[in-house]
Amino acid sequence: MPGYGVVGPDQGTGLLTWQWAREKLAASHDYWLVTVWPDGRPHAMPVWGVWDDDSLLFSSGGRSRKVKNLLAEPRCVVTTEDPTNPVVLEGVAETVTDTATLARTIEAINSKYSSTLTVDFLDPAVNATVRVRPRWAFGLLHDDFAGSPTRWRFDAG
Repeated sequence: MPGYGVVGPDQGTGLLTWQWAREKLAASHDYWLVTVWPDGRPHAMPVWGVWDDDSLLFSSGGRSRKVKNLLAEPRCVVTTEDPTNPVVLEGVAETVTDTATLARTIEAINSKYSSTLTVDFLDPAVNATVRVRPRWAFGLLHDDFAGSPTRWRFDAG
């Protein structure tokens, strides 16, 4: 990571696989979500979420600051809770309202967090269910700080 750049795929000593990142994203208990206020100030909040189909899904009150921010500016940053072996995503958020995704999301949340919520908890009239799809991701290992930094890029579509 000379000069804090990312070396080429044949130059690192421990470049990470996307599967490694997916496992870290799925296993994280909490995620840090960074959004932007309408005046440009950053806003960071922890959220519970589930990694599904290469995107993060979480729920929040429809009138919460993070949801208001994402409705005005859907670009955001999400990180795993582990600062020593992190995965950082820059992505685009969208609200989800289709019943199949809501049902799958609440089932995954209940399984992950040992909760007993019903799909009514995700009622779009009250709570927003948000999907963040990555545009790029970055990960690294504490024990190989100089050789492991890895960046992944995703289609913008």
